[in-house]
Amino acid sequence: MKTFYWLVKREFWEHRGGFFWAPIITGGVFLLLNIMGIITAEVLGAHHGINFGASGGLHNVMSDMDAGDMSKVGFALDLAMYSATGLLTVVLGFVVFFYCLGALYDDRRDRSILFWKSLPISDTSTVLSKIVSATVLAPIIAVIVGIVVGILQLLILAITLSFHGVNVWHLLLMAHPFRIVFNLIGYIPLYVLWALPSVGWLLLCSAWARNKPFLWAVALPVATGLIISWFGLMGLFNLPTTWFWKNVVQRGLFSTFPGTGSVFGTSGESIAHNVAGNPNMDFMDLTNTYQLLASSNLWIGVVIGSALLAGAIWFRRWRDDS
Repeated sequence: MKTFYWLVKREFWEHRGGFFWAPIITGGVFLLLNIMGIITAEVLGAHHGINFGASGGLHNVMSDMDAGDMSKVGFALDLAMYSATGLLTVVLGFVVFFYCLGALYDDRRDRSILFWKSLPISDTSTVLSKIVSATVLAPIIAVIVGIVVGILQLLILAITLSFHGVNVWHLLLMAHPFRIVFNLIGYIPLYVLWALPSVGWLLLCSAWARNKPFLWAVALPVATGLIISWFGLMGLFNLPTTWFWKNVVQRGLFSTFPGTGSVFGTSGESIAHNVAGNPNMDFMDLTNTYQLLASSNLWIGVVIGSALLAGAIWFRRWRDDS
């Protein structure tokens, strides 16, 4: 166990730029852009004589709100916290995607694999450490950064509105930061399962390809999809074109991005219905999200991803580029 811990720590040391600094820099840029937007709005409002605080403006509006209006404000504040995490999940997807592509290929390219194979460390442990780094370590760091950035975003918004006569504490009590933190942490185990097909495919290509693993990883499924689409267009075979693009190409390449497919167990239409008809964050609750565990799509992906990872371990053990 101690050896495995150091293997994971080695991955963190070697890829701090993607695992650690990428989400921090993205979060910092997100907050900076929000502050610049708020300052711009204040300056333009002053130039055009718009003063939301005049005659108690926003303060009176807040005091006249009923329970439904306050629920909508709370939803908007929660959404502001989630918006920061939403941007970081995109960064997380790219980080995990390219990390997995190079995780086993880079060792062979720079010949450092000879050093690691000289140590009493099994290929299974090496590959598993990279899987844990991609599906557990990277998401945990992204979630922690997302939580911090989301709280800062909420505070910036509350402080800005306080200059217009709105009570900060009254405003913050409408939000649900602890609920959001609990939800974000709870998404991580589900992400581990959902990302396995992509992680398995990318690591397999990384272990197998003699060069250009990105080209092999992307070209093979996309080219196969184009051939199947062409056959369907020509009417030669009744092939499941849409199914292949959604369940093979999308799941195989883009499952590293949280939220792809039905990760949250909620379709875009039902999310829009929640926002328009009953504005709350119920559609992000873990009770709804974890309904995906009853989906055969998830578990079929887990089985296929596990098989691909077994192939990556086999190629790691026997691949010889000398």
